[in-house]
Amino acid sequence: MQSWFSLVEWITLTIFVSGPRWIPWFGTTFVVQKLSKKLGGLHEVFKYLSQKHQSPVVGLRFGKELTVGIRGYDLAKEALTGDDLLGRPDNFFIRLRTDGERLGLTFTDGKLWEEHRSFIMRTLKEVGYGRSRMEELIQKEVIELKHTLNESIQPVQPCQLLLLSVLNVLWTLSTGQRIERDDNRLQMLLKLLRKRSGQFDLAGSLLNQMPWLRFLAPNWSGYNLVVDFNRQLMEFFAETIRNHYETITDDKSSNDLIYAYIREIRNQGHNPGTTFTEKQMLMTILDLFLAGGLNTSTVTDFLLLMMVVRPDIQAKVHQEIDHHPDPIRWSDRSQLPFVEAVIMEVQRFFPTAAFGGPRRAVHDFNIGGYRIPKNTTVFVDLESVHHDEAYWKDPEVFRQERFLDEGGHLVTCDRLLPFSLGKRKCPGDVLAKTTIFLFFVELLRNFELSLPEGAEVPSTELVPGRIYMPKPYWMNFSQRSRKSINVSV
Repeated sequence: MQSWFSLVEWITLTIFVSGPRWIPWFGTTFVVQKLSKKLGGLHEVFKYLSQKHQSPVVGLRFGKELTVGIRGYDLAKEALTGDDLLGRPDNFFIRLRTDGERLGLTFTDGKLWEEHRSFIMRTLKEVGYGRSRMEELIQKEVIELKHTLNESIQPVQPCQLLLLSVLNVLWTLSTGQRIERDDNRLQMLLKLLRKRSGQFDLAGSLLNQMPWLRFLAPNWSGYNLVVDFNRQLMEFFAETIRNHYETITDDKSSNDLIYAYIREIRNQGHNPGTTFTEKQMLMTILDLFLAGGLNTSTVTDFLLLMMVVRPDIQAKVHQEIDHHPDPIRWSDRSQLPFVEAVIMEVQRFFPTAAFGGPRRAVHDFNIGGYRIPKNTTVFVDLESVHHDEAYWKDPEVFRQERFLDEGGHLVTCDRLLPFSLGKRKCPGDVLAKTTIFLFFVELLRNFELSLPEGAEVPSTELVPGRIYMPKPYWMNFSQRSRKSINVSV
C-alpha cells in the first residue's frame, strides 16, 4: 500500500492546484460524493470545480490519496502521451481483488506491466487478434445473437444480450471455447458486473477512501458485493484453467491465451524472480475479460439506443447498409462513412469511459504550470475533450455530420479519444472497434429497431459508475425485408 503523503506534499499541492477545502482523514470525500450525486458523475464534478476555480487542473483528496483532475485537449494529450503518468494507483480497492497483491494488467505498472503487456499482445496476435480469425469469431457471435433475437419474445433489453456476446469473443480468444447463453453461473456474473460498475466510481467510492467501513457496514459499503463478485470470477476462471492444465500438449496445435500462459509459466519455472505465475495469469485474463467486455458492449448499447431515439438516423444507416454488397466486413468500413460517423459520434457524445483509467505520477512533474507530486492519482477527463465547446461548437447536440465532409466522406479527428492515448492506450482497441462495427451493421442490416407500443423515448442521461451506462430501456427487434446486393465470396 502507498504510505501517507507528507504534509509538505499536500501543502505544495494545495498552493499550486486549486480545489475544495479538505478535512483531516476524510479529505474532500464527502464534498465529491455530494456533488457526484447532484451533478451525475465524477466527470461532472471535475467540470464544476474547474469552472468554479477557473483552472483546468483541480486538486482533491480521497481519504489519503492526493488526486488531480486534468481537463482540456492540450493538457490531456500532454499527460497521456508523456512518461510521467505511466503508473496506476495503489490502494485498498485495487488490492482487494488480489489478496493485497498488485497483479494483473489493468492496475499494475513498471516492469511487471511492461513484461505482461508485451506477452499478451504477442500471444493474442498468434491466436488471431487483429486477423481474420478474430473477425470470424465476432461474426459467429453476431449470428448467435441474431438467432436469439429472432426467437425472443418482444420487447427485449439489449444490454445483457450484448454483454454476453461481446464477452464470448474475449472468452474464445482467451480459452478457445465459448460460453453458452443459458449458463446460470454466467448470468449471475453478468448481473454482478453491471451492479458493481454502477456502485463504484473510478476512485473506488467510500470503500476505498474508508476501508474500515467493511467492518461496520459490509453490505452498504459494497464490500460484500466486491468480495462475492471476485470469488465467483475466480472460481469461474480457475475451473477453465484447471481444464487447460489437464489437456495441454507439447505442440501448439491447440492454442489460446491460457495455453500460452501455462507454457510460459513452465518455461520460467527455473527462474526464481519470474512474474509468470498462475495467480498473475488468472488476474491478467480477468482484466482482459472485464475491461474489454463491458466497455465495448456499452458503446454498442448506446448505438442501439440512439437508433430508437433518432429514427431518422436509423433510416439513413439502413439506406447506406442496403446499398453495400453482402457480406459486410471490417475492411468495408471506409465504404460506409455514415455508419462510421454515427459510431464516432456515439463515442464522442456518451462518455462511456470518461477518464480512460486513473493514472499515478511516477515522479514529480509539471503540467499546465502546476507541480504535481510523485504518487498523485491523476484523472484525465476525456469527456472534457469530447465536449469542448470551443472546438465542437455544439457538443450537447448529437450530430454525426461533424465527422463527414461536404461530399459525405469520413473526416478523421485527433480529438476523439475513446481508447485514450500513449503507452497505456487500450491494448484491445482493434478488437473493440471491430466488434462494435460488425455488431452494429449486422443488427441494423437484419432488424428494424423500434420502441414498444406506448413506451416513452428512452433517456440519454447516463448511469454513472466505473463505466457510464445508459438507463435501462426496452426495444423491439423486427426482421426487415431488404433488397440486398449479394456478391460471391
